[in-house]
Amino acid sequence: MGAMGAAEPLQSVLWVKQERCAVSLEPARALLRWWRSPGTGPSAPGADACSVPVSEIIAVEETDVQETQSSSGQWQKMENPFAFTVHCVKRASHHRWKWVQVTFWSADEQLCHLWLQTLRELLESLTSRPKHLLVFINPFGGKGQGKSIYEKKVAPLFTLASITTEIIITEHANQAKETLFEINTDSYDGIVCVGGDGMFSEVLHGVIGKTQQSAGIDPNHPRAVLVPSTLRIGIIPAGSTDCVCYSTVGTNDAVTSALHIIVGDSLAIDVSSVHHNSTLLRYSVSLLGYGFYGDLIKDSEKKRWMGLIRYDFSGLKTFLSHQYYEGTVAFLPAQHTVGSPRDKKPCRAGCFVCRQSKQQLEEEQKKALYGLENAEEMEEWQVVCGKFLAINATNMSCACPRSPGGLSPAAHLGDGSSDLILIRKCSRFNFLRFLVRHTNQDDQFDFTFVEVYRVKKFQFISKHVEDEDSDLKVHGKQRFGQICKDSSPCNCLASRSSWNCDGEILHSPAVEVRVHCQLVRLFARGIEEVS
Repeated sequence: MGAMGAAEPLQSVLWVKQERCAVSLEPARALLRWWRSPGTGPSAPGADACSVPVSEIIAVEETDVQETQSSSGQWQKMENPFAFTVHCVKRASHHRWKWVQVTFWSADEQLCHLWLQTLRELLESLTSRPKHLLVFINPFGGKGQGKSIYEKKVAPLFTLASITTEIIITEHANQAKETLFEINTDSYDGIVCVGGDGMFSEVLHGVIGKTQQSAGIDPNHPRAVLVPSTLRIGIIPAGSTDCVCYSTVGTNDAVTSALHIIVGDSLAIDVSSVHHNSTLLRYSVSLLGYGFYGDLIKDSEKKRWMGLIRYDFSGLKTFLSHQYYEGTVAFLPAQHTVGSPRDKKPCRAGCFVCRQSKQQLEEEQKKALYGLENAEEMEEWQVVCGKFLAINATNMSCACPRSPGGLSPAAHLGDGSSDLILIRKCSRFNFLRFLVRHTNQDDQFDFTFVEVYRVKKFQFISKHVEDEDSDLKVHGKQRFGQICKDSSPCNCLASRSSWNCDGEILHSPAVEVRVHCQLVRLFARGIEEVS
């Protein structure tokens, strides 16, 4: 959270509410503590001691005694009481954070000023905290509450934390992305998007695109090594599912997200690039889905007039149609990762798997740099052909309130891999059993028709791909080999599906997907373990 000064510990007797308390500040541990001390001198902390890390203090203010002084209380007996208020984070249930205030009183004005000055100096030393933010608000996303949520819940907290903002209320699609390409972002400490997953995707594409443009990287090259952005992105959830926020914070609560931004949290996440014929189609951070989820999003786009209920309607319609598609998937297993999709070890704050996997990946890349120039061609690709109801690739759990575990509960945010889930043709009843497991604690991969792999790259070609001479087909001939030619003909009604790329439709039947390890940073810390 930034370097803290090696100041001496501070300990005093102050009043909190109507209790006489010993209050201590230990700069070395960056911890503010207070506990009841009814005797004449300061006592040792007991089981009822309260504490807050300095890194989770929002602000410290001098308090107007005349306004806050109650009709009863010990400070009424003081001739000239003085006070200061600490605004800080308090953890609530279901990973939510709350803003709370604790007021400390004393008859000693100099003592109060010493506490104010010391705490403020410590807060100033937290260099990871943002001071100036660019905020994009989507007034139409979700239930159309974005502007109201920001003004009522978020703006007051930013003001309290002395964060200045420039606000842009978007009027059309892709405005945030276009703006980020046009403006100089050097003066901002981060970009905040108020909206749903679509709004976040716009900002993500703007931040990544601008970074590659500045670095002279051609993002259309499928093997381009992308440059990570130093600009963090904050998400204030105001959409219909808020999958990215839920998967990185553990809740879709606007106040919680605002507090993570204020304290300067930083979380690096993986991003997948999706190419077709040496052209970048989109970036993905959550779900890339073909078949069921692709058909669902395509159908729902025709029913925007229905509002949010269109997703339920299109989901039911797509399920009943029970459409399957024939194709071939070639993938490169993520051998650098230290986890697996079925190890029941979810990604959590300070994740060891993400940290260790990134180190292993960097070692692999160094060997490739000093060894074989074309090392990628020497790696062991695996090929799977068949008829699929769905092909899903997830860079994160894709959890949301309806599916607390998500599509892949043990997927990791920053391990440089994607969980590739293949759902082969099966009965409607079995597919329903699979879908239902997304809402409970049962293992959704424990079916004979479901396969899951942790991969760092994959390619897909539909059986009915029209442009047989596409670049992808040419590059993939060795990988797809004879297996596909030997597969039995497909009798499915439709020739192809579409891809659902983080809620946007991609129509290409042939794609090449590559995971870029920890490419962007969010104002988040990952989901914290519940103690």
